[in-house]
Amino acid sequence: MTQTINALANALAAGELSSVELTEQALARIDDQAGEGARAFTHVYHDDARAAAQASDLLRAHGGAVSPLAGIPISIKDLFDVRGEVTLAGSRVRSDAAPATADAPPIARLRQAGAVIIGKTNMSEFAFSGLGLNPHYGTPKSPWDRATGRIPGGSSSGAAVSVSDGMAVAAIGTDTGGSLRIPAAFCGIVGFKPTASRVSRDGAFPLSTTLDSIGPMANSVSCCATVDAILAGNAIPSLQPSALRGLRLGLVQDYVLDGIDADVAAAISTAVTWLSAAGAQVYDVAMPELRQIPEINKQGGLIAAEAYFIHQHDLAVEARAALYDQRIVARIRRGHDISSAGYLGVIRDRAQLNQRLNAIAGEFDLLLMPTVPVVAPSIAQLEQSDQQFMETNGLVLRNPTVVNFMDGCALSLPCHRPGSAPVGLMLVAPNGDDDRLFRIGLAIETLMNERRA
Repeated sequence: MTQTINALANALAAGELSSVELTEQALARIDDQAGEGARAFTHVYHDDARAAAQASDLLRAHGGAVSPLAGIPISIKDLFDVRGEVTLAGSRVRSDAAPATADAPPIARLRQAGAVIIGKTNMSEFAFSGLGLNPHYGTPKSPWDRATGRIPGGSSSGAAVSVSDGMAVAAIGTDTGGSLRIPAAFCGIVGFKPTASRVSRDGAFPLSTTLDSIGPMANSVSCCATVDAILAGNAIPSLQPSALRGLRLGLVQDYVLDGIDADVAAAISTAVTWLSAAGAQVYDVAMPELRQIPEINKQGGLIAAEAYFIHQHDLAVEARAALYDQRIVARIRRGHDISSAGYLGVIRDRAQLNQRLNAIAGEFDLLLMPTVPVVAPSIAQLEQSDQQFMETNGLVLRNPTVVNFMDGCALSLPCHRPGSAPVGLMLVAPNGDDDRLFRIGLAIETLMNERRA
């Protein structure tokens, strides 16, 4: 199930396959004991998915298909409300929470579009890590180097693996500091972080009410554009690629290349060479201002402050605090010491810095940078060392966090050679430029796929 949504929608329309067949294939992969389904999913909707698939096939037989997603299996991150279910958000502490009284708006829109919701996917607890480890429900492995067992990236870990392993055609996740793009990069698929205000965040358990974004991961840019339109309540786009010749692309040099490993550096360099050969104008861009971001966030920034506000009552009860992943608790507790003046200072400093960052970004059609500067490390090495966990988490989150800080939008596209360690090329656009990003992203993806073959 590595085909695109458009290809599958056309096959369904032509009667070449059915939604029931697609859904059974997805469920078989999830249930395969030799696969990652048990770790990628926290809840599988066997009966509901089969019923939705049957209803979709019946509707199609009578001339109706409400959208390109009709009859196609989609997974949802386990922080979205589903009516009648407890929203766990990758935690144990919420197991006694009241069930949701309604579907989150993005989930309701998926149902209205006829999607088959196949299950809820595993995640870093409360979405507060870029690595994807979860001590409560297990950690799914990246599709690369399964013998070693590499991290899938987080926080939308199970979401990415559900797509890479054909357990879903697309996945819905969230992104506060890279939680869609990091797992997309580590799992060799496409991830889209929209402008934060583009999709309703109601009914999604928050990490940061300021920075959270909701978006898709899938096998192509066009897939992401289709799912994004449905989530945002927009018309399905007839996506046409921009011309590559003459595009002004800024390859960021400062900050985002620190600590880059050889595999990532080589893949990014090759991608830039291909873009230049296709007629794009790629410029090295100095952005030393980016080094101010960790200084502004040195006390934990908006995320720690807002996460602590959300969790303070549970953390005040020792027995409940003990139910958390203690690495996550350590990050949340940083927000305890952020004063109201400190919080407002971060908001002010962010706004001032973003004026300068967006002025630089405005000189180009897109900015380019590695999604993550390293290939996926092993799960074992991060489980065994708190220090290694924290250092790696900071490194993995660093580049994608730039976009959340800027309140921009971004795509992560695979740019590695097939069979090698997955590497993501991140395309970055300013706030509100999502549709233009999709058009340029489609053109760059087409070039990457041709050259990588």
